[in-house]
Amino acid sequence: MKIGQVADLAEVSIDTVRFYERRGVLPVPERTPSGYRTYTAATVERIRLARRLQQLGLTLDEVIDALHATDHDAITCTSERWRMQAVIDRIDTKIAEL
Repeated sequence: MKIGQVADLAEVSIDTVRFYERRGVLPVPERTPSGYRTYTAATVERIRLARRLQQLGLTLDEVIDALHATDHDAITCTSERWRMQAVIDRIDTKIAEL
């Protein structure tokens, strides 16, 4: 599928898809002989997951680290608990500042 379809299905802009590619959230897409990027349904799911993680309070760098760990099968609930604890600590600090 093309970038516009991915953006529509993931409910983001085309610029967001390109930004996620540049930052490493998404793997480099295949290209057609004419140079168009081609994506799979997995790309849409990955964007949705990244957005959900950001909504939970993870920074984009934390999202990228978590996704890369998942890509390399190096992720378990135990191994990732620290990541969520860091988010909770950050939110608790913001609440305390208010």
